[in-house]
Amino acid sequence: MLVCHKYKFIFFKTQKTASTSIEIALSSLCTEEDIITPISKNDEKVRQALGYLGPRNYKVPLKKYSKDDVIDFIFKGKRRELYNHISCEELMTVIGDKVFKDYYKFCFERNPYEKALSLFFHEGGYEKWTSLKNFIEQGGLKVIKGYDQYTVNNVVAVDDVFKYENIPTALDVIAKKINLQQKIELPKTKLKSQFRKDKRPYDEVLSQEEKDLIATIWAREIKLMGY
Repeated sequence: MLVCHKYKFIFFKTQKTASTSIEIALSSLCTEEDIITPISKNDEKVRQALGYLGPRNYKVPLKKYSKDDVIDFIFKGKRRELYNHISCEELMTVIGDKVFKDYYKFCFERNPYEKALSLFFHEGGYEKWTSLKNFIEQGGLKVIKGYDQYTVNNVVAVDDVFKYENIPTALDVIAKKINLQQKIELPKTKLKSQFRKDKRPYDEVLSQEEKDLIATIWAREIKLMGY
């Protein structure tokens, strides 16, 4: 997740949507005052190699703590932190209504059937689960926040939800919206692409039963995005 004060935008990092690559690219626009949440060590190495700023300002100020946060801090020494896949609702409590309202907010969504396959292989694939059906029935898709991340009270809370399938066009739109004079360039390193062994389209991989299970679990995303 990024909050960029210079260009007044907030990038919400959804899951299995090339969000880390997009986040690294957008980090190039950030300054010391911006909020950048940590990513994995290997991904941070990519960001560092490109010369972009890394994690900063993600520890929540004490004045923003809830009663539970204060208790955790006093008794466990645990600081509240903003994190990778934070929701709109949670971020609003930290940055305030004005910043949230005034800044351009966006995220990406992905064809749910392709997203399910990507997650399946990331979580061990056939070697661990035998089939995607087993993975789904054992709650494998629940790790994905999706709709609940970029909505508040069942209403979309960001300005744009772009399709993963249209990333190049979306990046041009984003650049225009934030008055950026140059193109937003994704890192050339393919992040996390090594997990998915079977690169066939989902129609050639999923059974009808698996499609139906996915369509039920992610019905809201399918309706919103027209998949």
